[in-house]
Amino acid sequence: MEFIFSRIKHFMILIMIIVKESLQAIGNYYKLSLPLLFICFFFFITSCDDKEELEVPVEVSSMTDIDGNVYKTVKIGNQWWMAENLNVTTYRNGIPMSSLIDDLVWNDTIAGYCTYNGGYGKLYNGYAVVDTNNIAPAGWHIPTDLEWKKLETYLGMSGGAADKTGWRGTSEGDKLKAQGIDKWYRYGEVWGTDSYQFRALGGSCRIYNGIFGNPGINYTGFWWTSSANANDLFFRYLDYKKSGIYRGYDTMKMGCSIRCVKD
Repeated sequence: MEFIFSRIKHFMILIMIIVKESLQAIGNYYKLSLPLLFICFFFFITSCDDKEELEVPVEVSSMTDIDGNVYKTVKIGNQWWMAENLNVTTYRNGIPMSSLIDDLVWNDTIAGYCTYNGGYGKLYNGYAVVDTNNIAPAGWHIPTDLEWKKLETYLGMSGGAADKTGWRGTSEGDKLKAQGIDKWYRYGEVWGTDSYQFRALGGSCRIYNGIFGNPGINYTGFWWTSSANANDLFFRYLDYKKSGIYRGYDTMKMGCSIRCVKD
């Protein structure tokens, strides 16, 4: 063991000599001092991030809902997704949706929405998802569980993992999360790379008794699918502590964000 540490020590000394001589040559050429070059070298090394991913070139566009809200859209694989959370308060046919503010009203079976925090879109209960008046903008629809799986496998998740419930995958969730500590709180090596410009936000949720998720904004994000599991609906969940994507199902009295996919 002592022999190994001695070898490592000699190797590191050799590396430092090479670095010093290289910086000295650069300094002589550009008339810069060696201490200044060492400082620049240090900041260059420490600023390198082994998790940083290059943004994948994607097609982007936009769409408008019946209320006049304009959304960015992005093509991932052969699917067109909204790159922002749905914020509409009127069904496609022009009928206004119910704004459910009171906790007791939220616990009812009325289709509706609420606002937890501006800038994150609305939270919709499952009854709004399945309402025949249709919450999705014309030409778009709420994605099925299968369409979410298609997105996840395109991001790198295996088909076997995608079919499971609970936490799945490795870094697929981080690839969807919007970048920046103003979007998601950082937890160790877990943070968003937003590799495909999906811009998933930590908009939290609202549970059956009307209470909003805790921890809330910038800690968690929940999105509905249109696929039923008995009397429940499947959803997807991202967490600031996790790099994967959670697949589960819950009562329609839960409130989640919505990302529509193009017909």
